[in-house]
Amino acid sequence: MNQYEQEINQLMLEIFNRILVTEEKALSRGEFKDLSVAEMHTLEGIGLYNSRTMSETAAILEITTGTLTVAVDRLVRKGYVARNRDASDRRVVRVCLTRKGKLAYRMHNKFHTLLVDRITEPLSTEQRDVLLTTLKGIAGFVGEQYRRYTEYPEKQEKRTGQPHETRTTRLEGTL
Repeated sequence: MNQYEQEINQLMLEIFNRILVTEEKALSRGEFKDLSVAEMHTLEGIGLYNSRTMSETAAILEITTGTLTVAVDRLVRKGYVARNRDASDRRVVRVCLTRKGKLAYRMHNKFHTLLVDRITEPLSTEQRDVLLTTLKGIAGFVGEQYRRYTEYPEKQEKRTGQPHETRTTRLEGTL
């Protein structure tokens, strides 16, 4: 990598790591110190207003229903989530945030709002457009890599037309 690429790489790593650590520290010192960042993101996946089925929530979070069940069990015990059977189909389990869960959701959302405001406030309209376009490009690339490493081999083969073992995408300077 040249100097420019090294600086971009370093800044991206620093931003990513500091956001994660800041979220963890804010949670550990705040009113909701019994929540982990993963649990907070589960609350976000469940959503603020409507109840969702476990399957819908798992799909939103891109985790298995089994993994979600473990997380929801903990969140129910802690008082952040309520679990109910669907009125029309008793086999379906719905989850929703309790009052405590909604408060935690709103406080966490405030953190993200403050972060975005601090980043975008000093920017001109043109700079905001460039930032948004750049972030969309980064998100698209990272999304492709995420799917590459998380899809089941048969899904990759169906999508790409190539067997999983022979598919190659090179990431310069990583892994």
